Amino acid sequence: MLNGLLPQDGSTEDEQTRKLLEGRVCEIRMLFFVGKDLLRWISHCLDFVNGVPELKTAGIHEQSFAEFLVQNPPEKVRTKLRGWGVFDYKSIFSRAIGLNAVFNEPPDELSVSSEFIRNYFRYADHMFACRQQMQAFTEISMANFSFDIYASGEYSRLLEKSWSE
Repeated sequence: MLNGLLPQDGSTEDEQTRKLLEGRVCEIRMLFFVGKDLLRWISHCLDFVNGVPELKTAGIHEQSFAEFLVQNPPEKVRTKLRGWGVFDYKSIFSRAIGLNAVFNEPPDELSVSSEFIRNYFRYADHMFACRQQMQAFTEISMANFSFDIYASGEYSRLLEKSWSE
């Protein structure tokens, strides 16, 4: 609507801009929380790596797992994401990690500029790229590591089942 491509609903341009910014802030906050979960997963992966003497000195860092997750997750993971309606997982994962490279708390409309809110996806893409370049890392692949993802309820059922066995 802001670019005149969609029909006007009678609201003013200021109202449309406010709605756009509110929606973008919600997107940013959602991605922030996704990023927290991804970084927690990466931290668990690094704990595992540091417990294996051969891997501990292999140059595997946070960036290794971030690159693996964003660029080449296992097919099983891609299939599950598509089943959940997530097709652009690369952008979602990289932007989520990028936002967490900068923010300690989910940002709100008062803590960032409207310029950032309007174009957060460009900033987040660059923040991820910058984070990936902060240190040299060993690239990893399915040949080395495998993982799966679960929805909260699905994971709870798996835990419950394992406890009952």
